[in-house]
Amino acid sequence: MSVILEEALKLPAAERRKLADDLYESIEASPDAFRLTAEQEAELARRVEDYEKNPGGGCSWDEIRKAALAR
Repeated sequence: MSVILEEALKLPAAERRKLADDLYESIEASPDAFRLTAEQEAELARRVEDYEKNPGGGCSWDEIRKAALAR
């Protein structure tokens, strides 16, 4: 754990929440903050294409959740 995080965790909850909000806002302000990598873009395009070919082929959230909890 970093020294900065250790110090931040000593702050009262309200100050930690404000710090987290400020950090997130600083990330949102960055132009590259949410840019996908080439690999992510390719995977997203592949999934969209797969969905368009077979829109009923996916699983519902309930099915995914049930399978995950069964592990």
